[in-house]
Amino acid sequence: MPDKRTGPDQRTGLYDTEPDWTRRETAPGAPPRVIVIGAGVAGLSTGCYAQMSGMRTRVFEKHVLPGGCCTAWSRDGYLFDYCIEWLIGTAAGNDANQVWRELGALDGKTITNFELFNTVVDESGRSVTFYNDPARLEEHLLTISPADAHLIRSFCRDLRRFAAIDLYPFLTAPALRTVRERAATLRTVLPAFRLFWRTAATPMHAFADRFEDPLLRRAFRNIFFQDPEGFPLLPYLYNMACAYHGNAGFPQGGSLGLARSIEERYTSLGGTVTYRARTEKVLVEDGRAVGIQLRDGRQFYADHVVSACDGHTTIHGLLGGRYTGPRIDKLYDELLERPGTLFPAVVSAFVGIRGELPAQEAHSTTYLLSEAEGRQLPGSLQNSLVVQLRSRYSDGFAPPGKSVVHCTYFSDFTYWRSLRLSDRREYRARKREVAEFVRRFLERIWPGTDERIDLVDVASPATTRRYTGNHNGSILAWKAFSDADDVAAALVGKDRMRLPGLGGFSMAGQWVGMGGLIRAASTGRFAVQYLCDELGVPFRAWESTGTEPWHSGRLGRLPQLDRWNSREDTGA
Repeated sequence: MPDKRTGPDQRTGLYDTEPDWTRRETAPGAPPRVIVIGAGVAGLSTGCYAQMSGMRTRVFEKHVLPGGCCTAWSRDGYLFDYCIEWLIGTAAGNDANQVWRELGALDGKTITNFELFNTVVDESGRSVTFYNDPARLEEHLLTISPADAHLIRSFCRDLRRFAAIDLYPFLTAPALRTVRERAATLRTVLPAFRLFWRTAATPMHAFADRFEDPLLRRAFRNIFFQDPEGFPLLPYLYNMACAYHGNAGFPQGGSLGLARSIEERYTSLGGTVTYRARTEKVLVEDGRAVGIQLRDGRQFYADHVVSACDGHTTIHGLLGGRYTGPRIDKLYDELLERPGTLFPAVVSAFVGIRGELPAQEAHSTTYLLSEAEGRQLPGSLQNSLVVQLRSRYSDGFAPPGKSVVHCTYFSDFTYWRSLRLSDRREYRARKREVAEFVRRFLERIWPGTDERIDLVDVASPATTRRYTGNHNGSILAWKAFSDADDVAAALVGKDRMRLPGLGGFSMAGQWVGMGGLIRAASTGRFAVQYLCDELGVPFRAWESTGTEPWHSGRLGRLPQLDRWNSREDTGA
């Protein structure tokens, strides 16, 4: 049967079509068909921009929800928000915000902004708060350690300089930027070139080690909650500057709310998401991707396929390792298992508590632990525990009169993976150890809490791997400023997100664009821009006009993770 086609909509330019995805060839005169693998933020972004540019798309997702790592799950009336800690692009008037507006991600939503990025408390109870306001931060740090005045003033001076810079390179794919766009970037970068160069070349560890005060030496490493190890000063200053301007806030509805809003934008543009549909392989004919085959054997065809799922799964699973080159080989053969190349996996413990949380507590606090305490956290990579008062981030995360706390720590994926494969009983026992540690710890810092705890729900790195497919349970994929950074950048800027010897195929997501939700969303935009350039059709995008948010109050469509696979994902 030919595709049903009634012509393009006169207002939007979109086609009112119903493509036959089981048909090998596209019907004459019909718009290009694009299959997207994965309904994470990158996959849905790809679908949105392709729909706006006049293509017809279908997204295939193995799970029952959109978002990938950008997700949440419910239990006993609580909503456990897993992903967003801050979101670049929440303030109006910048390119990052434009991407979210085009995707409908912030439609009708309020934004929660905090005056501080994080608080760090050591074993003795001494604390330092990293305020986003450079003046307030400087005054606070000088009170803690006047002897470190030179370093403190240097850091805060750089923070002021970053706060004056407006640089969000998320709108145009690198290889397609016009002379005018490149000139505009140069006008922003050149005056601050020495600032960028110096802060990118100065490791945070080297900077922090210069402090005389032992708390500051340890605390600066944990501005991003835990120590990512290997980061220079630049990302800390950039993100704190964004937060100072209200451009790194928390959107109403949180992680799943963001994903659901983009999904609604996508379907309103005419796109289709098929859930419970695990892609088994990409179909290739004569060196060109022509479709996909699902695990159940069904085959679907398109003119172009975009994989927005785990990179290793794409390269060596869906494509059988047949389409590689020097850059792909370096990433997936040389760097993938090298320590420090992937962003660490995490253990999450969500705690549902009856009553309110202490009013004087910061929304996010890193507690530095002794070595003895650190050893009590199974699989821990660092002696610290992050405690976030998630009820303060958005409404609807807890039933009325109750609160949610999220405790996390970096953890070794192989530890949890081997336990889950070899001894499920021991695996569950270690998760209970996490839950018991968190109970004791919260009781110690907030006496009387233990008797008010309704539940503790623990997700391990093995949970993340099974739920999202991300290699080694890494939420953010390649670590920025690692050896993988320049290689991945070349995949986007030089290879145009394509693979050697394979036509009709692109990759999107954090495995090509690096970690962070705005980067994931921008790779969807870039993939479609490159495709439009190849097809000789204009790339089109416009902001959503939606006014109603998808938020956590609409739990009717949200399954419980413990019902997804109960005994493996709950620690209580």
